[in-house]
Amino acid sequence: MRRTLFVLTLVITAAVASTAQASQVITTHDGTNFSLGVNGKGEAMLTYTEDGRVRHVLVSGAINASAPTTAKPQVRFDLGYDGGYSQEFTNNETAKAALANLRSLQDQMAKAVAAKNNAQRYALAPKIQAAYAVLAKLRDDASNYWKTFTCPKYDGPDLVELEVACKAPDGSYWAVQSWPRQLPDYGVTPTGTQAANEVHLAHWTGDIAQLEVNVDWAYNGRWHHFWGTYTYQGHGVYGFKSTSHGAPLDTYGRVLYVDTFNSVYGPGWQRENSFLMHRPLGSWCYSVNPHGSHPAGTGTQYRFTIEGPGVTPDVGTTANAPAGPYNKAAQAEDNAALAALNDPLCRPH
Repeated sequence: MRRTLFVLTLVITAAVASTAQASQVITTHDGTNFSLGVNGKGEAMLTYTEDGRVRHVLVSGAINASAPTTAKPQVRFDLGYDGGYSQEFTNNETAKAALANLRSLQDQMAKAVAAKNNAQRYALAPKIQAAYAVLAKLRDDASNYWKTFTCPKYDGPDLVELEVACKAPDGSYWAVQSWPRQLPDYGVTPTGTQAANEVHLAHWTGDIAQLEVNVDWAYNGRWHHFWGTYTYQGHGVYGFKSTSHGAPLDTYGRVLYVDTFNSVYGPGWQRENSFLMHRPLGSWCYSVNPHGSHPAGTGTQYRFTIEGPGVTPDVGTTANAPAGPYNKAAQAEDNAALAALNDPLCRPH
């Protein structure tokens, strides 16, 4: 009997690694001590510790996601890893005007000194001092811009791998999620880089993406089998270009990561495989059977995680392995539902 899981949060293919931007990646290194703040200007400030250093990242410029199209790239954030210093001082028109004023006063002072015009020098001195004070205040404000953000209580949907979330004054939501997306497939021992938690940031309004997971059997009950769809606002989530190994080459493609629990790979959760969503429904399917020299990673449970489209949150769910004994009649119903997707890459077997 098929079990279908709908999560509103976060044919067999080769192992892949996603290159697409989603719920946008802030860092691919482990981070700790996360805090998040928002303001009324559509900005967020993410603060975390990485390699012993406190980092402040100003985020703006994107919300939600676009439906798949070749006409434009998917939405993405503008990221300021200087905590907003460039925005608030280096490229700020008020700061530029204050700096121009100081330089003008300094030029006047140089001319007054050259002309030995003491009266003008005495008149300019306090103005220059005041101009320095204005610039110092602007620099200090820019350096401490991160302190102006707050995090109103989050009341949005439950999210997987959540670190922190806030509700902005305009009613939109911001969230930080962190998980080891880059683990190698088939339970292969990861390198330090592959095992690191990626830090993802999301900004959205309304419903988030929906991952449908159906659990059944393949090859007459020999292997565990999963299939479903990944949709956002009624549209399938998929990309248009990928490598021969299934890695997305555009900003729309999304990869589903499947982990297996207590399998031949070892105790606990291990990465089983990862693969692209298909056009045009965002459909997908996978059978837990041997792959080349790798044995079947049959587990007692399975975990499904996928990056959100655009800058929406990552979504996911867990499911128990299909319950036995295998029922041919029930599987026939499941096969009919799978065939109804009309996905040539996902045929009953």
